Amino acid sequence: MPRSSPSSGDLSSNSESAGSDTGDSLYSELPTTRRRYLAITGVGLSTATAGCTSTGSDGSTSKSEASEPIDETSDDTEVAKTGTESTEDEPEEDEPETIDDLLLFDAHTHVIPTEARGRDPLFAEQLVSWMDTNSIDRAVVLAFDAPEAYPVQAPSGWVLDEVDSYPDRLVPFCTVDPRDSDGTDAAADRLEHYIDRGARGFGELKIEMDIDDDRLEPLYELCAAYELPILFHTDRQMMRDEVGLPRLEDVLASYPETDFVAHAHGWWSHMSVDVGPQDLGRIPEGPIEAPGRVWDLLTEYDNIYGDISTLGGWNALIRDEAYGQAFLELHHDQLVFGTDYLFPGHQIPHFALFEQFDLELEAWANIRYRNIESLLR
Repeated sequence: MPRSSPSSGDLSSNSESAGSDTGDSLYSELPTTRRRYLAITGVGLSTATAGCTSTGSDGSTSKSEASEPIDETSDDTEVAKTGTESTEDEPEEDEPETIDDLLLFDAHTHVIPTEARGRDPLFAEQLVSWMDTNSIDRAVVLAFDAPEAYPVQAPSGWVLDEVDSYPDRLVPFCTVDPRDSDGTDAAADRLEHYIDRGARGFGELKIEMDIDDDRLEPLYELCAAYELPILFHTDRQMMRDEVGLPRLEDVLASYPETDFVAHAHGWWSHMSVDVGPQDLGRIPEGPIEAPGRVWDLLTEYDNIYGDISTLGGWNALIRDEAYGQAFLELHHDQLVFGTDYLFPGHQIPHFALFEQFDLELEAWANIRYRNIESLLR
């Protein structure tokens, strides 16, 4: 949907730091500090190190504050909910003072059922353990239903089964391969089935088609109807576009009620204006010449978001740190933190962003959890 926003080419412009309205969503009912969230949900209390460390790009860890367990058997409803007794003189909730006080919601992770590319499978228990180690409170878990998306499939049904034991930590997405569904009604029935089982978004949409392929149009419409955000992968093979992203812009304009979250090289190569066809499938190097189409699309449309996961998203921010800083300041309300954690031992540099760039806490809150949470069904 077209939006009104400051010019993306003005690197001196700082966007106003303002929180997003998450409506009736989970976080609208929770405190904004990570410490109190951990106390309420019991997140990370199952293991000795849960929620107590954070990892930087060099693999080092640092301790953070541990949470207190909750007395679930208390007769006092306020105690059961918050772990503290309610009093009339109870002070207002503490405001977050540092980045570490903010929740961290990873918008892009996976579980993988079998060995692939010489890497071990990744199950929900291992994913949650890795989240605990890196102080990640919740994570979206994406499906791979298209056979070309990854060497092995992670079907939506299996993903929903796998994450079912961690409803407070893992948020499942689902996908439907339009080539496997017999018409729009069949696709709708399948989506309704997945939604009934807990799916709160659509993705990872990673399929060998043009991004504006006619076969994808019913899915775009259905996701708008069911209020499912679509996280898609775009490069030279998957969800293809041309230099300048004209096909994506046509999709954004044609489906204004559908929220899209863009991921991978085809999107992030457009951080800079100097993009060639070869850049759609690789990570460009060197300084940014001038703001590219990513800046323009985020400015002009309010139904597109950027997923900073993978080395492509990381590189887009650090290849030219002055531009990276300006980009985060200008578009923090349309960026989501993600890692694309895919296999045990996968090295993720993205945690260093919180020390590498200087943003107001409200802006970091948007990137760390508010934006992705506001998109969930």
